Amino acid sequence: MHVAGRGRPERGRPACPAPFGTRAGRGHGSKTPSCRNGSVIPGGENGRVRIAVAAGAGDGGELRPLDEDGSPAGPAYTVADLAGEIADRERADAPRWVWASSARLYPRLLRAGVRVARCHDLELVENLLLGHAGRYGEPRSVRAAWARLRGLPVPPDPRPAHEAPARAAQAPLFGDDDAEGERAAPSDDLGQIVDVHAAQQRAAAGLDGFALLAAAESAGSLVAAELGHDGLPWSAAEHDALLTELLGPRPSGGLRPRRLQELADRIGAAFGPRTHVNPDSPAQILKAFAAAGLPIPSTRAHVLKRLDHPAVPLLLEYKELARLHAAHGWAWLDTWVRDGRFRPEYVVGGVVSGRWATNGGGALQIPRVLRRAVVADPGWCLVVADAAQLEPRVLAALAGDRAFADAAAHGDLYEALSDAFRSDEATGGLSARAKAKLALLSAMYGGGTGEAVQLLGVLKSRFPDAFEYVEAAARAGERGRLVRSLLGRTCPPPSAGWRELTLAGDDERDPPVPSAAVEGARRPATAAQALRSRGRFTRNFVVQATAADWALALLGSLRRRLTALGTPRLVFFQHDEVIVHAPAELAEAVTEAVRASAEEARQLLFGATPVAFPMEIAVVDRYADAK
Repeated sequence: MHVAGRGRPERGRPACPAPFGTRAGRGHGSKTPSCRNGSVIPGGENGRVRIAVAAGAGDGGELRPLDEDGSPAGPAYTVADLAGEIADRERADAPRWVWASSARLYPRLLRAGVRVARCHDLELVENLLLGHAGRYGEPRSVRAAWARLRGLPVPPDPRPAHEAPARAAQAPLFGDDDAEGERAAPSDDLGQIVDVHAAQQRAAAGLDGFALLAAAESAGSLVAAELGHDGLPWSAAEHDALLTELLGPRPSGGLRPRRLQELADRIGAAFGPRTHVNPDSPAQILKAFAAAGLPIPSTRAHVLKRLDHPAVPLLLEYKELARLHAAHGWAWLDTWVRDGRFRPEYVVGGVVSGRWATNGGGALQIPRVLRRAVVADPGWCLVVADAAQLEPRVLAALAGDRAFADAAAHGDLYEALSDAFRSDEATGGLSARAKAKLALLSAMYGGGTGEAVQLLGVLKSRFPDAFEYVEAAARAGERGRLVRSLLGRTCPPPSAGWRELTLAGDDERDPPVPSAAVEGARRPATAAQALRSRGRFTRNFVVQATAADWALALLGSLRRRLTALGTPRLVFFQHDEVIVHAPAELAEAVTEAVRASAEEARQLLFGATPVAFPMEIAVVDRYADAK
């Protein structure tokens, strides 16, 4: 765990971020290729040339060659066809493109049929640098970064696409119009792009691991745009048939589907003729149970399951089906699936730990019941792969606990650790493997009540370095300090409300404050509760953020290997899981590419560690058959 202000021991990690987007075994053509306007861009067989790009309002733009340190390597020049120029230079040099935002520019290139191998996304890197400096959340646009360099007033960021109001139509998502984020952002300034990139290169050079983090985050921005452009194969017919099977025929006029209406009628009957209950109204449900002599604090499923009442199973079924109808029903199908593809809008680094988010569509939460609608094209297959027990393995590699790392060299980490828990009889019927899992999850997520307490004691005695690693992160968080991932991704600082509350001490008698003022709190908190809440956040952050770094390394490496294979495409990513859509005859090659990418990610981040990062891989025709 890396706490702000402390060094981190060298782990033998390669300093060069070249694996993200390099093209092994491919020449780069002439060292001084001619551009469309007759100017010359320096190249080189090592592919280390960089080109800054500023998109214009129309099809054109400005470009300028750069040295590796960001200093100009030639004059700026203007082109009328920016996508065509980038395509030419990509074929000749495979440079690292330097631009303000992949999320705004790269979809435009993809619509023109242009793909690039490497980029440096200035906004994403600026966000990482701001976080590292304890300034998380400050404006990260090129204009803001340039203003900070000049000591000028910093303008606010334009509203990001993923925070824009809901669109009435999906034409910008699937059509030829520019995306809303592209229209909303002002035109790029090439001089500012060059200056900000040079400043970022200087800053990253002084931070251990940060160049690799910047390259991985930027590679992720290319993957995210390509995922949205290529889309996940999706059968609208299968989806409609599934909804019809579960809910009944598609309703019209805003009515409930037939099955939901039947359940609603039966729920009302279960409470009696004198009680009107709308199952979509938690207030009415609470009132109905209170009238039946069963007062409950909420309508959450675990609360309802404790009740003995005929309405309970009906309500539980209603809630499940209503959730499906609202989140992934016919309206979702009409909005998000077109031409046999589900095209979500991924938000790179949308979560503070580095995990991705999505702008609508719920790509990161595809319900298991809907996975039968994810169907490969005829003659193609889906290669579904996920990293087994990723976060516990990351902890094993981070902590330097030799016994723990040796256990993580095996296929099933929990089973490998189970010997340490076989003699502990405190948890009754739990198997030794289940005890090992509970202890590890409690250590990483801050559990410490009931049976977990004694299991944590076993973990601490047998694997003291692993236990101390997350404990140190928790203590740092409780003191208001910053903690970092292995590569330098940094947690947000405590809020002003948290500092105000905790400065008063940890007396449980302190008055409560609103939960919005306390990181991780879901209810009014005292100072002691606020301290523990931030400790739980930082103890998990160091593991989850490093796992996010590993996943980005996996994506960058896999993308490069799939490009070499030709036709296979990454079509889905969720934290530790990927899906590749590939011709059936390339399934074995894709499988090997996934395994090789996981190994490369392991070596890039952790060097010579015995910890294994196995990938569970299935080659299937539909997603539902993978698990």
